[in-house]
Amino acid sequence: MVTRDTAWLPGTPCWADLSVENVEQATAFYGALFGWDVDINPDPQFGGHGNFKLDGRDVAGVGPIQAPGQPSVWTTFLASDDVDQTATKVTEAGGSVLPPGKLEIGEFGTMIVASDPSGAVFGVWQAGTSIGAQVANVPGSMCWNENLSADFEGNKKFYTEVFGYEYGDMSGEGFNYATTDLNGAPVGGLGDLPPTATGDTPPYWLTYFAVSDADASAAKVEELGGSVLKPPFDTPVGRIAIMTDNQRAPFAVIAVASTD
Repeated sequence: MVTRDTAWLPGTPCWADLSVENVEQATAFYGALFGWDVDINPDPQFGGHGNFKLDGRDVAGVGPIQAPGQPSVWTTFLASDDVDQTATKVTEAGGSVLPPGKLEIGEFGTMIVASDPSGAVFGVWQAGTSIGAQVANVPGSMCWNENLSADFEGNKKFYTEVFGYEYGDMSGEGFNYATTDLNGAPVGGLGDLPPTATGDTPPYWLTYFAVSDADASAAKVEELGGSVLKPPFDTPVGRIAIMTDNQRAPFAVIAVASTD
């Protein structure tokens, strides 16, 4: 379990933000699945955005879709101590800063939304009074974020140039995967799109939430009107399931393997 009240190390996935058509519907879904409460900011300038909370601590964000035709999606935000400098690095490394560019979110912080050269979208957050997630790696909170694309080597180069990542190779027969490391410790992952991906599958960042029981969580998702894209399966690090919520936003859950 990690609780935090100071800014995350630059390059660390520090926040996951959900964009959906119906915020109230999302609140009911994730409240039933993870036990989250929600605090919607009443100030109209924040457009109905709110924070999901677990035991009173911020775990993720939620807000209405801003662009017509945009799908429901979880966006991974990576920490920065200088958004302007990070934006420059993104473009110099072949990525793009998406309109409207830098946004000052009141006293809470500053952000951009960007895409890497493969097209995977991510956010960048410079903390003000909000650091992003205040709790992680406990059931009901974010525990892993990974970038998946058809350009493994190209994306490794990009994220090293922008965030200084080093990599811990976890590749196997027929697939490429690496941990994204800062100061010698993994903070996320980067790999190939899954073998089931079709030619039109876009690259993406996937957010994982910790759970105590992946099978029970998958069953609960279906009960709540979501879909299980990949039923629970065992890995060396835990039992994983990949799913969508009831507004088709993809995410994953992982029950961490016992160390006993």
